[in-house]
Amino acid sequence: MGARLAGAGLALLALAACQPAPPGTPAGSASCGAESLQTLVGQSAGVLETMRFAGPVRIIRPGMAVTMDYRPDRLNIEIDAANTIARVWCS
Repeated sequence: MGARLAGAGLALLALAACQPAPPGTPAGSASCGAESLQTLVGQSAGVLETMRFAGPVRIIRPGMAVTMDYRPDRLNIEIDAANTIARVWCS
């Protein structure tokens, strides 16, 4: 019986950790500067080699595993299979 309760408690903690954004956080908030970088979408990923970013950046390539933690200051740049920038957003 105790093992079941412990398992249920761990499951609830795991679900709580998967929350994509804290309550009250507006979707698509631009605290990482993604709005000003939307012109990168459609360009070759090679342009990123010459760029400097002020905060944390995560470049996501096809098939790459990423964490689901929410960090409004982190810039995410998704690269598609053709080595083109497909998406730029904060999280």
